[in-house]
Amino acid sequence: MFDWLQNFADWLIYSVFEISETTRLGTALNFFVYDTIKILILLFVIIFFMGIVNAYFPIERLKDYLHRKKLYGLEYFFASLFGAVTPFCSCSSVPLFIGFVQGGIPLGVTLAFLITSPLVNEVAVAMFLGLFGVKVTLVYAISGILLGTLSGWILSKFKLEPHLSDWTKEILAKKMEQVNYQIDKRSFLQRLPDITRSAWDIVKNVLLYIIIGIAIGAAMHGYVPENFFDQYLGGDEWWTVPLAVIFAVPMYANAVAIVPVIEVFVAKGVPLGTAIAFMMATVGLSIPEATLLKKVMTFKLIAIFFSVVTLAIIISGYLFNAIL
Repeated sequence: MFDWLQNFADWLIYSVFEISETTRLGTALNFFVYDTIKILILLFVIIFFMGIVNAYFPIERLKDYLHRKKLYGLEYFFASLFGAVTPFCSCSSVPLFIGFVQGGIPLGVTLAFLITSPLVNEVAVAMFLGLFGVKVTLVYAISGILLGTLSGWILSKFKLEPHLSDWTKEILAKKMEQVNYQIDKRSFLQRLPDITRSAWDIVKNVLLYIIIGIAIGAAMHGYVPENFFDQYLGGDEWWTVPLAVIFAVPMYANAVAIVPVIEVFVAKGVPLGTAIAFMMATVGLSIPEATLLKKVMTFKLIAIFFSVVTLAIIISGYLFNAIL
């Protein structure tokens, strides 16, 4: 989907600026250019699409339905399942998260998507199948979806809506004013300039956070050597799983990029459960993601979100080591 963008990043960094692709600087800059443009495109397109949905689809009815009906947790499962089939990393999932919040979807359901989307995708599943076989692949895919479902449900019990950022609350307040007091009978073409302007305003508001977050991720991607972790995670001591998660949080990569690294870890003696916990923390929890989320969440909400997901990943790591 974004092959053209990768080619552009390669051309810009390696040909125009003549920085070798074998250098850490070249790798970091290439990553920064590719991910910055990709996320900005995704953010604008998704917010624009959500603007169309909000203009024509009775999103308040859907929100009320999710609040009223006893779905027995299925709403969290469906959100996680949707996250599993969207091939996004943690930072790329943030635009969809903003769109869901803007659309009035319950926060716990939205967080279930945000957790699962970077953890599981069809390309990573295919790579797992080829590298580790059916059993490990099923454990990885099912656990990722259940992790998002259970974490979203747990987070919903904390009633975290008051801890959304003031900027997000303003968006929601404006949306409620439009629902309560305005019936827009304009045609799609008449609404299009307002929808486009609204999408662009949101992009401008989060631009700085996107650049800072991806810059941190690019530095980690380019300058942290892959073999740095082998010597610390290669045993079966109880502390290796939480240590793997702690090591992983500053990192930034999508599931597809990290799967080959996990293969190397396992080949060098790192227990498979510990390696999968490292992968889940790398793609599901990252400093760049926290930086992006700061625009839509308070520090307290980010801390609660990271704590619940971190605990769930650590527990999963122990379970993986026990059954794999």
